[in-house]
Amino acid sequence: MLKITSKEFNVTEAIRNRIESRLEKLDRYDVQLINPHVIILTEGPWFKIETSIKLGNGQLFAQAKHQNLYAAINAMGQRLEKQLNRLTHKPAKRTLFNGDLAEDYATEDAA
Repeated sequence: MLKITSKEFNVTEAIRNRIESRLEKLDRYDVQLINPHVIILTEGPWFKIETSIKLGNGQLFAQAKHQNLYAAINAMGQRLEKQLNRLTHKPAKRTLFNGDLAEDYATEDAA
């Protein structure tokens, strides 16, 4: 369940829909989003958006700042996508001398 918090103004249905549609784009990575929380703040003429989302194997956090609220939402979404892409496509760690990898190095040294 998405939680959106703002103290300075009321979150309209249009703002909620934009945030939900932006977070729906994360569904293509086939990960479960646990307790997504979005905080909307105003700092003078700027809108600042902070988002934290728990995952099964970590956590995402992104913040964006812009004079246009919808542009800030888009920037926040892009940052979350970048982090999630990095998490899901990160190659598995390999140690130097285990299993097949150690044999590959042994045959290279012999040649």
